Amino acid sequence: MQVLAKGGNAFDAAVAVSAALAVVEPMGSGLGGGGFWLLHRQRDGLQLMIDGRERAPLKARHDMYLDKNGTPVPGLSLNGALAAGIPGVPAALDHITRKYGRLTLAENLAPAIRLARDGFPIYERYRRLAEFRLEALSDSPAAAATFLDQGFLPEAGFQLKQPDLARTLERIAAKGRDGFYKGDTAHKLVRGVKKAGGIWSKKDLRDYRIVERKPVVASYHGARIVSAALPSAGGIVLAQTLNILESLPIRQSGPALRKHYIIEAMRRGYRDRARYLGDSDFIKVDVDALTSKQYADRLSEGIGKRATPSKSLPGIEPRRLGTDTTHFSILDRDGNRVAATLSVNYPFGSAFMPAGTGVVLNNEMDDFSIKPGVGNVYGLVGNGANAIAPGKRPLSSMSPTFIETEDAVVVIGTPGGSRIISMVLLASLECLEGRGGAKDWVALKRYHHQYLPDVVQHEAGAFTHAEEKFLEDHGHKLETINRNYGNMQAVVWYKKSNRVDAASDPRGEGLATIQ
Repeated sequence: MQVLAKGGNAFDAAVAVSAALAVVEPMGSGLGGGGFWLLHRQRDGLQLMIDGRERAPLKARHDMYLDKNGTPVPGLSLNGALAAGIPGVPAALDHITRKYGRLTLAENLAPAIRLARDGFPIYERYRRLAEFRLEALSDSPAAAATFLDQGFLPEAGFQLKQPDLARTLERIAAKGRDGFYKGDTAHKLVRGVKKAGGIWSKKDLRDYRIVERKPVVASYHGARIVSAALPSAGGIVLAQTLNILESLPIRQSGPALRKHYIIEAMRRGYRDRARYLGDSDFIKVDVDALTSKQYADRLSEGIGKRATPSKSLPGIEPRRLGTDTTHFSILDRDGNRVAATLSVNYPFGSAFMPAGTGVVLNNEMDDFSIKPGVGNVYGLVGNGANAIAPGKRPLSSMSPTFIETEDAVVVIGTPGGSRIISMVLLASLECLEGRGGAKDWVALKRYHHQYLPDVVQHEAGAFTHAEEKFLEDHGHKLETINRNYGNMQAVVWYKKSNRVDAASDPRGEGLATIQ
């Protein structure tokens, strides 16, 4: 709001929020991570996705996390310097400001610099996730000195100050991307990573580039959906599941059958995620074919009244499950809008911080398919399409999305690991079918199927007792997740009445503000 009040636009505000979250929410995003910023410029209708996803270091190898027997080494792609890809957030902040903003980068980064220098009191979620990652944080002296209190878990209200991060942000504010990818910061990053057993080089940092990509565009009963492009799987899987559902009688079905159809569409969308998707700069992905109505019609032909066992579809085995990341949505008075989803992958990323930088590094290398058939920390499986290669960007589920109907424009997204796409799908269906408003969509009880494991994960209360019985009787295995997940943020502009609505997920920490 401060940036908008100074004359900045939605793109300036997105830079300010991205940087501020890097300071106050280091568990979910940061300068050591990456993300996708979906932009709409109102004056000319330009829509594009800023790809700030991390890249594999140039010395990366397809087998770098396997032992001599070809078995994944536990924790190697999750903890420490070797788990980190080359960050994209700093380059994106500079790129968005220069090309689309109205203010200077120094103005946009000023709130984040102040927060890092002056500090803020830690909150319950920070404390809970720091405890979850305590061992890994303790293994990195700089991370422990920054995020812990003399080596111990901080008490509630502990004032977290990050002077090294403030200085890193100040160098970016003064020199743009060169303040991070060259000079003193780059030297400290590479020195720290190499000393801890990582494989970064100064060339990795110098060579990092932002990519502007054409978003994935889909339609659903006349409405337009714009979402993230590869290396995010979000847009393709969202388009595919909506296409499948458009060809099924979900509007004429009762609640239980409707949910059965949605689960079956999820199953097939996530199946194709595992089979076909990866960094389109490295592999050929026929996006038009995968998101076509004709292909969806063929997929929907296999959907009946009973669950389709995932083992009857081409498959591979999963590993384990986790979740984090962050999302925000912005709409300015001119109609410019941004949906941005950012991540360091696991809570606190790799939990490794190069000394003197204040930057905790991501562990996005775990988002690659370390070995065909082996799932990542989110249980998502993949094959050669998402194999590790030098300079390649790992596949993601982040799904910043615009929904455009005759009356409304919705800016929406959420964190949530592998469940991001299914959360955005469920909220989109409520919007597209005219049920409720922003507060209802972000609070909606959630359920999820990602092809493997072959189970419907759901929040308590997502299904009535009758719906549970129906789904189980029709072959679905249900698993209640004993905690809420996601942190959805939505902004809605009702064009005919020129009214704006906004809502923040009641499960998480967020704020919906209209000025």
